[in-house]
Amino acid sequence: MGLGPRSPHKAGRQFPASGKRGRGAKGSGRFLRGREQHPRPPADRGSERTPDGHPHLSPETLGYFRRALSALKEAPEAGEERELMVHNVFKEVETQALALATNRTGSEMLQELLGFSPLKPLCRVWAALRSNLRFVACHRCGVHVLQSTLLQLPRLLGSPAEEEKEEEEEENGKDGSLETLEELVLGLASEVCDDFLFYCGDTHGSFLVRTLLQVLGGTLLESERARPGGSKSSENQRVTTRECKPTDFEVPEVFLNCLQNLSSCFLKDIAVFITDKISSFCLQVALQILHRKLPQFCAYLCNAVIGYLSTRSSSGAGSPLLLFLRDQTSSRLLEQVLLVLEPPRLQSLFEDHFQGHLQTLAAHPIANFPLQRLLDAISTPELLSPVFEELSPALEAVLAQGHTGVVIALVGACRRVGAYQAQVLQLLLEAFHCAEPSSRQVACVPLFATLMAYEVYYELMEEEGAMPAEHQVEMATARTLGEVTVLGSLLLQHLLHFSTPGLILRSLGSLTGPQLLALAQSPAGSHVLDAILTSPSVTRKQRRRVLQALKGQYVSLACSRHGSRVLDAIWNGAALGIRKEIASELGEQNQELIRDPFGHHVARNVALTTFLKRREAWEQQQSAVAKRRRALNSVLED
Repeated sequence: MGLGPRSPHKAGRQFPASGKRGRGAKGSGRFLRGREQHPRPPADRGSERTPDGHPHLSPETLGYFRRALSALKEAPEAGEERELMVHNVFKEVETQALALATNRTGSEMLQELLGFSPLKPLCRVWAALRSNLRFVACHRCGVHVLQSTLLQLPRLLGSPAEEEKEEEEEENGKDGSLETLEELVLGLASEVCDDFLFYCGDTHGSFLVRTLLQVLGGTLLESERARPGGSKSSENQRVTTRECKPTDFEVPEVFLNCLQNLSSCFLKDIAVFITDKISSFCLQVALQILHRKLPQFCAYLCNAVIGYLSTRSSSGAGSPLLLFLRDQTSSRLLEQVLLVLEPPRLQSLFEDHFQGHLQTLAAHPIANFPLQRLLDAISTPELLSPVFEELSPALEAVLAQGHTGVVIALVGACRRVGAYQAQVLQLLLEAFHCAEPSSRQVACVPLFATLMAYEVYYELMEEEGAMPAEHQVEMATARTLGEVTVLGSLLLQHLLHFSTPGLILRSLGSLTGPQLLALAQSPAGSHVLDAILTSPSVTRKQRRRVLQALKGQYVSLACSRHGSRVLDAIWNGAALGIRKEIASELGEQNQELIRDPFGHHVARNVALTTFLKRREAWEQQQSAVAKRRRALNSVLED
């Protein structure tokens, strides 16, 4: 629903938020010697053929690999017995590789087995699958085996121990014709490059291309590895994806050259990779990897995408690029382009295509997401200034449309650049109907956290044209805290990192103990407490004033999944006097804490038993810890 002046909204509104296993055999505590401990392969040692010519695993063979995997999990991490077991198991895997990879259960077991594989057995399995690459890569189970094989590279590539074994085997004349791991990766890249459009466009084959790009670049994207499983809401999935941090590992220079050659294939059919949903994912991953490892080529690829989209015919006023911002597939690609562009190019892109259309984009159900990425990428006052001036008048309307992510991204840009912070806070107060009268401002934290306007949160009925009522403290303290939303929590975290978060801290200080406890126990709200503890804008005195409301709530906090984490963070930053207060309160309910699954961890971290029985030793221990922490902080500051 739309939002205009305050008077038409009689009842106000709510803003839509958009036990380890043992290592020995039972009884003896150690493994038996010889063959008795090793699972025996099935008598047939083969796989049947289905009518379509593809191998099929027998139940006996599956049973063998299931037992083998279980035995490897329970075997010691090193030793002659384990090496012999691995050798025997992977000898069987090599003969059954294709059948295992294309069987649902076998594929899952093979992926786990690959995690135990030394270098040579892995290369043999890879070589066994490579002769059927197209079939395996486009198989819904087989492709995940190829992914798992590639993901072993950070563990095996350049491993000194594995290189020594490889040299020893070569000296003994074994596996002389077997390709090295590096050669296998480059060979795979060459085969994919020869039929690039096919692999990128295949539902399953695209997973192989995306993983190959990551391995060639020496960067694993956690968000990409997690993508195949589960389902999340559109808003939460996008938030999660951009917050995941990549993991880098060393790769030979030839891999980076291969990465550039493989990425050049995108240019040959750029239209397909922009408009096709499956193929587009591969280009998005390539941009993320290239941005980190080959930034110049990344910029070249981005210019090719923007250049193509800018030359398409437009059906109305404005840049042709605006049409693609409203498309489900193209908009996701443009989101990634916006995140990897350098500031000068981002500035020119805004001026050429976005300027004058921000409010329209913010209101669109799809185009608001690329707009969020534009806001996420802002790093200069020169770009923030025109964006803020154009977008800020529509802030309340954007909230009412349920596109809260746009507002969060705008607030985040103000925090990052250090400009327009007072202005955006005032606009938020007005949007949530707590700017006037000024007594309402102290209630802003519950409103922001729950994304509810003042009259909705407090269930008030205001007549049209009537003056807003003053804030009633009794009414506020009697109300339990509403459900904290993820986006509401993000909003408060940004505001607490503003240069002057005084109003937010005063509002937090006005919460009662039970209300602050509910905030700390909330999955989303607990991160607001983290921001209070970590924000450089919050002084020690301000922090103590807010957190003192938790006195008397420490036991409830300790016995909560999320609250216990907050209490640990408070404890880690607390002075000795505050630690004594916390320990004294917890000590009164020591038995309850010990029985609680979360509380007993807190009791251990606090050293509660020592505090209750040997107070002097506890104080000496805490003083020593505080001294080490001060020394570490001074080193980090230097």
